[in-house]
Amino acid sequence: MSVRPPQSLGQSLQNPGGFNVLEYELMSERADTLRRHGLKVEAALAALKAWTADSQSGEERERLLNAASDAVWAFFIQREICGLKNNRDAIQRYGIPNEVIARVGAVPK
Repeated sequence: MSVRPPQSLGQSLQNPGGFNVLEYELMSERADTLRRHGLKVEAALAALKAWTADSQSGEERERLLNAASDAVWAFFIQREICGLKNNRDAIQRYGIPNEVIARVGAVPK
C-alpha cells in the first residue's frame, strides 16, 4: 500500500508560473543562516587577531583558537547545506589562518 499526499496540497505550493513558494522560503532561510554564521566567523577571527601576549595568557589564546575553529566549522557546514562544497574561496575571503583550519572539526579535551 502506498500513500501519497492530497493533490490539493501539491497545487497550493506552486503557482501557474512554476514558482515554488516553500522552496523560496527555505532558500531564504539558508542564505540568512549562512550570513549569520559568516558574521560569527568574522567576530571570532577579530577576537583572535586582537589577542596580544602582553595583556592576555596563552590559555586565553587557546580558547580564542577553539572558538574560531568552532565558528568556522559551523560556517563550513552551513555552506555545504547551501550547496557550496568548495571552501577555498571562503578561507581566502575571511582570511582564516592555517592554525584555525587545522582545528576545524576537532573536539577539545
